[in-house]
Formats: sequence, structure tokens, C-alpha cells
Amino acid sequence: MLKTTNFSSVEKVFFENSGMKTMQSRMPYVVVDNFPRLGLFTALRFIEWIAENPDGVISLPTGKTPEHFIKWTSYFLNNWESEKTRGLFKQYGIAHLKKPETKGLHFVQIDEFYPIHSWQHNSFYYYVNKFYIDGFGLDPEKALFINSNEIPLAGGKPFTDIFPDLKVDLSLRFRDPKNSVERKQQESIYLIDHWCSEYERKIRDMGGIGFFLGGIGPDGHIAFNTRGSDHFSNTRLTATNFETQAVAAGDLGGISVSKNRLVITIGLDTIAYKKEAVAIIIAAGEAKADVVKNALEKEPSNLYPATVLHQLPNARFYITRGAAVGLKDSIDRYYTTGEWTKEKTERAIIDLCVQSETYAHHLTEEDLKNDPYTRLIPDVSLKTVETVIEQVKSKIALGMKHCQNEIFYHTGPHHDDIMLGLLPNVSHQLREASNSFYFTVMTSGFTAVTNKFMIESLKDTLYFLLKDQIQMVHYLDFYRDGYKLKRDKDVYHYLNKVASGEPGERKRGLSHRVVRSIIEVYEIKNTLDLKEKIHDIIHKLENSYDGEKNPPDIQKLKGMIREFEEELVWAHFGVRVSNVNHLRLGFYTGDIFTAQPERNRDVLPILEELRKYKPTTISLAFDPEGSGPDTHYKVLQAIAEAVRLWGKEEDLSHLKIIGYRNVWFKFHPAEATNFVPVSLNSLSVLDSAFTDCYLSQVEAPFPSYMLDGKFSTLAEKIWIGQLKDIQLVLGKNYFYENESPRIRATHGMLYFKQMDVNTFLAHARELEKSMEGVE
Repeated sequence: MLKTTNFSSVEKVFFENSGMKTMQSRMPYVVVDNFPRLGLFTALRFIEWIAENPDGVISLPTGKTPEHFIKWTSYFLNNWESEKTRGLFKQYGIAHLKKPETKGLHFVQIDEFYPIHSWQHNSFYYYVNKFYIDGFGLDPEKALFINSNEIPLAGGKPFTDIFPDLKVDLSLRFRDPKNSVERKQQESIYLIDHWCSEYERKIRDMGGIGFFLGGIGPDGHIAFNTRGSDHFSNTRLTATNFETQAVAAGDLGGISVSKNRLVITIGLDTIAYKKEAVAIIIAAGEAKADVVKNALEKEPSNLYPATVLHQLPNARFYITRGAAVGLKDSIDRYYTTGEWTKEKTERAIIDLCVQSETYAHHLTEEDLKNDPYTRLIPDVSLKTVETVIEQVKSKIALGMKHCQNEIFYHTGPHHDDIMLGLLPNVSHQLREASNSFYFTVMTSGFTAVTNKFMIESLKDTLYFLLKDQIQMVHYLDFYRDGYKLKRDKDVYHYLNKVASGEPGERKRGLSHRVVRSIIEVYEIKNTLDLKEKIHDIIHKLENSYDGEKNPPDIQKLKGMIREFEEELVWAHFGVRVSNVNHLRLGFYTGDIFTAQPERNRDVLPILEELRKYKPTTISLAFDPEGSGPDTHYKVLQAIAEAVRLWGKEEDLSHLKIIGYRNVWFKFHPAEATNFVPVSLNSLSVLDSAFTDCYLSQVEAPFPSYMLDGKFSTLAEKIWIGQLKDIQLVLGKNYFYENESPRIRATHGMLYFKQMDVNTFLAHARELEKSMEGVE
């Protein structure tokens, strides 16, 4: 049954455009084609609501997901009478509305880190004031803000005095303080709790939130109500869980900061208090598919915070097709529309094995007939299962194919992407002397280097300079031209010290590269200036707040650390430094809302490399629709455009494109074309190379929400899990009884998708459509 009775005019049009025929969820949702259109939809619904509720109470989200909501709402408010606005309003059934006076609206801030200075650019207070109060012309006098600097504490002191290390110990709510410092902290916590109660009271005195717009986190949280939150929770000071901390690490300057930072958040009951409230959750990208499925299809439970919204008749999820892929409606639609394909058969059989934990050779005719999807396979029988088994074996054979006389051009959006996505495959191909290899990292990657790591590296460098243990600075022409030379020696020296087990000497090896980088960035002319500049950079970093955007010179310096790390990885296999390229594409800025790739700035550098190296195989990160215009997507589009332009100059009919995924997304086995067996040796090489080379990432300062640890550990976990799925299809004995030593040694499985140029460009165009909005 379609739950569209309470849909507004805007919602009805978007729903009709979605083509949805069924809605088996426990609350209504609407699917849109892509991320920008999600913003347009949300903005139109917001305009529709505030026009009808000019003095209503609104609560709006922070982060990257609202980017196009903010863009479109601002556009409509500032261009109400434009032809474009009037045309869109007519199209979506709201042409009759009068322009709303936003000064009458009452704004409620949803959440905030605690403690954090309100003036910091990474505070939510700063965000909502910039984009909503100023951007939408709201009245700050009618707003409720969570301003850490203004929440009363013991003795009227600022939080920097009460919590000097910015850590708040909530156990003081329940235990006796041990000293006078803890007594003040305990008193302050009680004062914060009282402030939160007053915040809640003020919201309820206004009748509750009338229009709530929020995102959904990797654990299913809305606001900062993490998995397990009480559905009757109110505004409170609380801790978060690891998944939330991992996502917040990017805002706060690393997991070491976000793990120790509490939050103030409105509660689930705060959101659901007003029963006629319009409560909208927006979600984009396949990464959100599981939490969207749980929120929409599970019974109300503390495990799924968004299920609190089931009780509200005007609650909705607005989601992109990527975010909807896990829903039963979407799966049904996949199997029941369009022609039947080999991929559908593979997917249905493999999913049946995995979900029922049944080996393929143990499946029965009855199993195939009873499953809602395998029974749709034309002429399904046990022979169908045998065919899928053989197809999986052929994919393993393709993954083990030995290549000769190939020119590989391996690309990564960030440093470590190639390694985490393809290392077991690349390491085998590198053993063939007739192959040529070029590795290109497309962005600077500076955002992955913490201030803490940079300060420690600079202090080490200063120490070695003072001890006269960086002798190269004494060469006569070093500060003129010499610093540009012998970069291979830096790498070789460092890896020698890895082999000999001398961590102190490894630091000295890194310090050599730091010296070269500082001279290049700042045009240093002598050792005295070099030391002064190092002191100056340390001072700047020590006096910036965690998560603050670095100035361009320090961004470049951090990126050069990442570049050295990448050179170390491929030097493990004898790849020269000159074969590892760093393009530093200009769209990558570290801003919350980043620019789109430009032809001259971002595409032509890639095209020049294609012309220069003339690769026969190109590898690239091949992710599905993301939660916005992220780096992987932008790099893929830049490469696709470069390949398209190159195709006008060269015959690319024999060019192979390898699409890989690593720690952010996984291929379904039916999607991938090649399965690469991963041995214990490959797992060990991955872990040791990652640990020894990616120095800035060993402590996992910006981890995935899926694992509290290094990315290499997560990649191993994924490969091992993928092998378990394939073992269910082929049987474990296929591996341990196999005639091939390589297959007998398999303890993980890596997937990738190989394409010809036309197939790749078609896929890239489909992804591009997933990002196109209304111009």
C-alpha cells in the first residue's frame, strides 16, 4: 500500500516522478535520482512549509549533505520572481505561494560538540549562523543556539578553566569528586545538565519543532542520538559511539580529539514531541543503504534511532537511488523490471547461499523455488547453480591471469587508495619484467595529516639538524639545486632502516624529505633560515585549533609528507620515485563544499600523462554514487574526460580499464569480473608496507566508521569476508584440494571490474547523471 495520504504538493510531484509502484516500508519515503536533486526537493518542501508557517519553529542540519538544500533555498529566497524560480514552483505545484518572511521563523540548533569555541569554523554554531541565520535571513533573536562559550559553569569560569584538557568526565554525575578540580567539574556538569533542561523547556514552550530536517549517521543516528538512544530522550550532554567519532574526526582534527569530545544534542523525543511536525531525514549514496533500510523497515527500537519517527504522520525519508538500494522495494524492482541478465542470476544464487549460509552444492530445487528471487530465474534448476559455480571459477581464473608487455597506469584519488584496492594484484604483475608501471595520485591528501603528526615530524627534523645528522645541507649547491636531487636515496635510506629495524633512523630518513619539502615550499636559502622556518611552522600549528583549515603553504607541506609515503610503498617493489606521480589536482581544497573539476586545471594534467605513458591498462577507484560530490567521484570524472579526449587522438580499442574499490565500498561478486586470490603472504605484505610507509596513518587518525584501526586492517577484513562468500559458492575443498598452489594458499579474495573504454565511459556517464541537478 502506498503511504501518500498526507503528502504535500511538492512531495506528490516528486513521488510521481520517482516511478515508485510499491512502498513496503513502515513510514513513507520518496526516492530521487541524485544528490543535487535531493537538495532541490528538500528546498522546495522547506519553502512550501515556511510559506504556510511564517512563524514556525525549524531545525536544520549541518555537514556536507545539506549542500544543495542550502544552495537552492538561498537561490529561491533571493530570486523569488526569476523565471527559473517561477518555472520550478509551477512544476512542483507551489506557484501560488507568497514569498515567506523568514524573520518570523524560530530556529533551533540541533546539536554541537562540547566543549568547542563557538568562533571556530568547525563548530556547528558557526555553521548554522553562516548558512542559516545569515544565509536565509533568519532573526538571531528568535533562535536557540548551543554556544559552548555561553553555557554557565562553576564560578562563572570559561570551559577552558574548568576543563583545561577539553575532556569532560561524565562519571562525575554519579561518583564523588576526588579533589577540588573535580568538584568544580562536577558542579559544572550539573549546570550544563540544567542548561540542557532549560533548552528543552524553551523548545516545548514554543510548541515543539514544526519542521525538522536531519541527516542519518553510519550507526543510524539522527542529531547525535546514537544507536541505543532512548526514544523518550531529551536535550542532554552525552558521549557518542565509535562510528560517530570516526565521522566527526574529519571536523575535529582526528579521532584522538573526537574520541574525547562530548556532544550536546536534542533528544529523540524532542524531535517527535510535536505530533503534526514535518520531520524529514535526507540520505544520499550507497554507504547509507543499510541504515536507511533499518530505519524504514525495522520495528521501532532503540537500536534504530530514526524509527522514533514512525509515530509521526508527516515524517518522511527523502533519499537518492543509491541510498535506496537495500530496500525491499528496490530489490524487487531490480529483479522484476527490465530483461533478465546473467548478473541477476549470479546475484540471486550467491545471495541465497550467503543469507542462508548454505553451500551452493547443498542447495535443493525446493530452496530455489522458495526464495523470492531465485524463483524468478528463467528455467531455474540445479543446473543454474552449476553454471554460477563455473562462472565464479572463471572469474578467479581471470584474476590470476599473468600479464606481459603491459603498460600499467595505476591511479588513486588519495594516497593509499591503490594499495588498499589492488595491492595483491599489482604485486603479482610487478614481478614480470616486461611490464611497465606508473602510479599517479590525483590529490594532495593533506587533510589526512594531523597537526600533531606534522609537529612531531618538524621537531624530529629540528633535532637532527641541531645534531648535524642531516649532512646534505652542507653541500655547496644544496639550497639552490641540490635539494631537488637524490630523492630515490631518501626512499632507499628509509627502507634500509625498515629492514634493519631502526625506528630512530627511519625518523631521520623522513626528516631528509621534510627538509627538501620546506626548501621547495618556502624557497629557503640557508640552514639558519631553515631552522627559523621550522620553528615558525611549529608555532603556527601549535597555536591553531584542532580541525582548523591550514594555510596553503602548510597544506602543501602536509601533502608532500603523503607523497613521500606513497613513494615508499612502491619502492618496496623496485618502482622508481620518477614513476610515482603527484598531480595535486586543484579541485581538492579541504573546504566543506568543494569545487567541481575543471578541464584545464584537473583534466589536462591527466591527459598529458596518458599521452606520455600510453598505458595499455588504467586502474581507478570505481565507487557507486556517494553521499555527495566526493573526491573519488570527481577523480573518476576527470579521468573519464581525459580518456575521452585521448580517444580522439589514439585508437583505444585495446585499452583495459580496471575499476577497484577498497575500504569505503565493496563490489557484489556479481558486479565484479575478476577475483584475485589473496594469500597470507599478501596480507602480511599489505600490513607491513602500510605500517612502515604510511607513517601519518599508522595511528588511524581518520578511520573508517567500520573499524577502529588502520585502513590496512579493514582491507584485510574485507578480503577475508569476501573469500567466505566465495567459499559458500565453491566449497572450501575447492581451495584446499586445488591443483594450483596459488589457490591452495588463498585466505582472502579481492574483486575488481575490468572494462573496455566504451563500457567505462558509459558507467562514468551514469555516475555523472547521479550528480546532475537542475541548471
